[in-house]
Amino acid sequence: MTRRIIFTCGIAVLLLSGCSKPEEKPAEKPVATYHIYVTNEGSNDVSVIDPTTNEVAMTVVVGKRPRGIHASPDSKTLYVALSGSPNAGPGVDEKTLPPADKAADGIGVIDIAQNKMTKVISGGSDPEEFSLSRDGTLIYVSNEDDAAASIIDIAASKSVASLKTGKEPEGVATSPDGKFVWVTSEDAGTVSIIDTAARKVIKTIKIGSRPRKVAFLPDGSKAYVTRENDGKFSIVDTAKLQVIGEVELGKTAHMIKPMGMVVSPDGAKLYVSTGRGKKVFVVDTATNKIDTSFEVGDRPWGIGLSPDGKFLYTANGPSNDVSVVDLATNTVIKKIKVGERPWGIAVVAP
Repeated sequence: MTRRIIFTCGIAVLLLSGCSKPEEKPAEKPVATYHIYVTNEGSNDVSVIDPTTNEVAMTVVVGKRPRGIHASPDSKTLYVALSGSPNAGPGVDEKTLPPADKAADGIGVIDIAQNKMTKVISGGSDPEEFSLSRDGTLIYVSNEDDAAASIIDIAASKSVASLKTGKEPEGVATSPDGKFVWVTSEDAGTVSIIDTAARKVIKTIKIGSRPRKVAFLPDGSKAYVTRENDGKFSIVDTAKLQVIGEVELGKTAHMIKPMGMVVSPDGAKLYVSTGRGKKVFVVDTATNKIDTSFEVGDRPWGIGLSPDGKFLYTANGPSNDVSVVDLATNTVIKKIKVGERPWGIAVVAP
């Protein structure tokens, strides 16, 4: 019996003429569903990070000392606090510093589609941090050298009110229902509660030493306030406007410096950056117990989460980089070089 061997074009592509190798299509590049924006206080710009590559995709020049950064509710616009006041740490004699360039103060407006700053609007004197109204028409700004918070009408590009909050106002946060804005005072150790409808401070709560940032649970029932010099954060009942507890993050308060905070999308976890402590602490919001902590980099301050809550980002000022943390393993998977002295982080999903 004679065997017959039949070659197909696919099998004998290299042996028989007339057969061609199928063309291989290049793999499609993943499309980012969000981006990370980082203010660089020392280099006067904003780094735009693509999370699919964990690399800086673009740098946007904005102006002097960019610090606070937040997106509009529709994620089409970024706002950046700019300041012409000289950089000075705690305890520095202001008489030894150069004069402030007040013309550089303002809120930079970045068109996200173009990745370009289109204008600067009024932000009061020495704006540092801010928060937006829920409808995106107003900005509430902490004006550090005025011991006040300004309310800025974005369309009119002007201040419509200035409210005294205590010396060295810092953190600003709008409650989830938009009815209140909380402003911390580093010097007074307090939080001022602003009624957004009445445009006045309705209560001042004593918090502790050098309060920095405020974060809310998604339902608005509790607020958390970091206390940098106490190594703690306070828990506040937002209905009663009373402190109902505190969590100590470390006995060595001279090293553990609670700074930035962010709550997970489901409200189950609170993430706290600790400055000189180099760590991020993870707190269970149901029990107010520390789940774990992990080192992320040098003096982490600004902090943000991916929209799905799987990755965490920290701005590490002295080392000029941003750490990317995989929260499934609580490990740093990459450190991304950005500009000089990264300060604030905004994670924006179109």
